[in-house]
Amino acid sequence: MLLVIDAGNTNIVMAVHDDSGWRGIWRISTDPQRTSDEYAVWLLTLLRHQDIDPRAITRAVMGIVVPAAIYHLRRLCREWLAVEPLIASWELNWGFEIKMDAPTEVGADRLLNTLAAHQIYGGPLVVVDFGTATTFDVVDHAGNFIGGIISPGVNLSIEALHKAAARLPRIGIGRPQAVIGKSTVPAMRSGIFWGYVGMVEGLVARIRAEFGQPMRVIATGGLAPLFAEGTSIFETIDPDLTLEGMRLLALRNPAPSLSNDWKRQPTGD
Repeated sequence: MLLVIDAGNTNIVMAVHDDSGWRGIWRISTDPQRTSDEYAVWLLTLLRHQDIDPRAITRAVMGIVVPAAIYHLRRLCREWLAVEPLIASWELNWGFEIKMDAPTEVGADRLLNTLAAHQIYGGPLVVVDFGTATTFDVVDHAGNFIGGIISPGVNLSIEALHKAAARLPRIGIGRPQAVIGKSTVPAMRSGIFWGYVGMVEGLVARIRAEFGQPMRVIATGGLAPLFAEGTSIFETIDPDLTLEGMRLLALRNPAPSLSNDWKRQPTGD
């Protein structure tokens, strides 16, 4: 079995895949100070709940955009599962070109989305990922990552609005029933929801115009289903796109060797 770890700015997603599909997908809030032992207590409990023997996990792959989390997540794999994780980075064999001025600056999540989206849906396409940042990843016919857009995420915008304007409350995100708000909170919700729908539609239109050809649009991220309610621009909502990218990356690259200093029997029942 393969353990995949998607460490984002807001949440860390861990999932286990066998030859037939995903056996379990779990989320925990991102905390760079959380230790490998704390991760282990959480993960091993969930594995047992799904009747997964930790000793059946023979490979691990990590996509991390929070560098401070690497140390403890790597120790989790080494100490508790006896595997050396493959860490997604631009130097690996992706099977496509990273056509950026500075490839080292591209987040692993964007490359993972590119890999999975082109493998599953073909190209050219745009992947819109509703995460801590809302990103637009542009993929050409051959699957190459040719650039994109990074904009503030929905929750970041809500928090910034609340902090910058003393009389505006902190609100939850949801689709408002009307565009014209009749009081402060409905007006804020309309601005956030329909403002982001308008941003996505507008930016995708500009990407398509600049690219010069029809492009499919795929959405991923936790808020993708919500915003899909307000627009028909998305062809597909794929919540597991990044995880699938990690699985494909692990297939394309050899498993790193675990040092003898770390080898021990992984924990089982």
